Amino acid sequence: MALAHDKRGAGALRLAAVVCILAAGLGAWLSIRRGPAPAARLIVLGIDGMDPQLLREYMQRGEMPNFARLAQRGGFTELATTFPPQSPVAWSTVITGLGPGGHGIFDFIHRDPATLRPYLSTSAVDPPRHQIRLGQWLLPLTSARPRLLRQGKAFWQVLDEHRVPATVVRMPANFPPAPTRARTLAGMGTPDLLGGYGTFSFYTDDPFLPAGDVNGGRVYHVALQASRIDATLEGPPNPFRRDHAPVTSGFSVFVDEKEPVARIDLAGRRIVLRQGEWSEWAPVWFDLIPHVQGVAAICRFYLKEVRPNFRLYVSPLNLDPARPAVSISTPAGYSRELARDCGPFYTQGIAEDTKALSSGVLSEAEYVQQARLVLDEEMRLFERELRRFQQGLFFYYFSTLDENGHMLWRSTERPAAGAPAGQATAATLEDLYREMDRALGKALAVCDPNTTLVVLSDHGFAPFARSFNVNAWLAEHGYLAMRPEGAAGAEFPANIDWARTRAYSLGLNALYVNQKGREAQGIVAAGRDTDDLLKQLSAELLAVRDPLSGRPVLTRIAGGRELYGPGHARSAPDLVLGYNRGYRAGWSTVLGGALGAALEDNNDPWSGDHCIDPAFVPGVLLASRAIVAAHPALADIAPTILRELGVPIPPDMRGTPVLSPAAVEGGHKHVR
Repeated sequence: MALAHDKRGAGALRLAAVVCILAAGLGAWLSIRRGPAPAARLIVLGIDGMDPQLLREYMQRGEMPNFARLAQRGGFTELATTFPPQSPVAWSTVITGLGPGGHGIFDFIHRDPATLRPYLSTSAVDPPRHQIRLGQWLLPLTSARPRLLRQGKAFWQVLDEHRVPATVVRMPANFPPAPTRARTLAGMGTPDLLGGYGTFSFYTDDPFLPAGDVNGGRVYHVALQASRIDATLEGPPNPFRRDHAPVTSGFSVFVDEKEPVARIDLAGRRIVLRQGEWSEWAPVWFDLIPHVQGVAAICRFYLKEVRPNFRLYVSPLNLDPARPAVSISTPAGYSRELARDCGPFYTQGIAEDTKALSSGVLSEAEYVQQARLVLDEEMRLFERELRRFQQGLFFYYFSTLDENGHMLWRSTERPAAGAPAGQATAATLEDLYREMDRALGKALAVCDPNTTLVVLSDHGFAPFARSFNVNAWLAEHGYLAMRPEGAAGAEFPANIDWARTRAYSLGLNALYVNQKGREAQGIVAAGRDTDDLLKQLSAELLAVRDPLSGRPVLTRIAGGRELYGPGHARSAPDLVLGYNRGYRAGWSTVLGGALGAALEDNNDPWSGDHCIDPAFVPGVLLASRAIVAAHPALADIAPTILRELGVPIPPDMRGTPVLSPAAVEGGHKHVR
């Protein structure tokens, strides 16, 4: 309760002055006796992909005692997600308190309508404006710089403006980090050294395994001669060379003639591994200009097999947090500080190597080992920052339930269509949910009456049993035309005959009209022609039924202008597709392809997903105080954080605080 000032006995000015003086003296005496009132503290755990149905089930079984304790102490409810319910879209809403129309992130993948080239939605790299050519070298006079594409002010920037300290660790959609005095470490969206979401390398002498690019990586053939293998790690294109040839760093492997053991020599460092063993992080240095400038990276080795065939997995080249080539934290030295105290760690935004499992390079058990390494690092960083937390905000993001939800969902229900019969799941999601309960227990242990604790997820999960290849459907129904070479796998946008294409899909939930004056080779007039086409497409797509079950493939379709407003008519999708539970856009569609049938079984180990109708995949919200909002949504999180820490909510934020106000008595906040 706030202190009430009773003025009924203060009719005379002198008496009022005496009362005020006595009250001030009493307050000063009490403050000396008690010390200063503790500052407000807020802990927020962001757990990507935590599903409310699974959480309730595990809580009822007694597997999540700390979540049950928090729910009983405060509240537990579903949290409405964004449309589409994709992580970069959803976390951008958490960060800014704005919808996609405000922060400008609509999908994992956007396209430039002027060139039709796709790009990752949250960041871009601005090349140097001026450079000098000297023989084979290009010497830039200005630096190439990554640029954050998310719009809107982050809640920790608002806190910073009001001098409220904040630590925000591994936040998605925040690369490069937004400028602030807060301590922040970028999360999902941070690239590997090659500039993507992660490219592994695999070295083998197996002649039956073709060399070249595979899903998420590259296979290299090596030769074992006199128990020795010489190979190279391939780094990024060298921006200082006119031909932009990739930089490389050599390493050698010495195979024991009797034991399943190998030694890896890399830049003067020796790493001895038994078959089936993971290495610690190994530093790698790539020379850009010899003896003048280079770039640091770190990688892990996994010795999969010594004989009869040699098989060595190397993780994507991560930016070295102790010497990052580009900014990944604020202040710049924060990542170095974390590496000093906790050791090297994955800086790549999506660290679990799901593509290595999908490609068959890692088995499910081996993938789970790698995912556990990621989780162990997350826990080390979390515990380090939790111990240091004194006041203001501590936000920590966990990725484990999202990436492993994709790969291990079949452990929660029937296997995905086409999965090998009887395949043993090396770990279940239930194990990983228990790990999140352990993390919550550590946070609860440091909570005092002046601390509010919030747990949230950006979305839930659903099975992914059947793929809908949108471009294949559009081609079948005369909306899209492929070039002859398209059937052979040409990449978007060269695979499409734009002169005969009225609509196309790119990304996980997006459909675009090939609009005249907007797309590079548009043929559909803006206005009525576009509107009529969108109505026709919406009606026909909602009528699509799966011939195997008779179920609708899509349950909701919304127009981009309806969702995001007219200000993004050039960049946002014209239609946003909401899939039924069990369905999702096919892998070919995501990158603009049209391969395969319109409907196919999903045979990939990636057996769970959330890029569907948001009604089927709400997130979770738990708090140490009562949740008073009837239907809380992601846009409410930023305003809730600001009010909890006594900071005014900017007028452009769409959401409203969702927790009951904290009672204040004698300068202390009490949890009701």
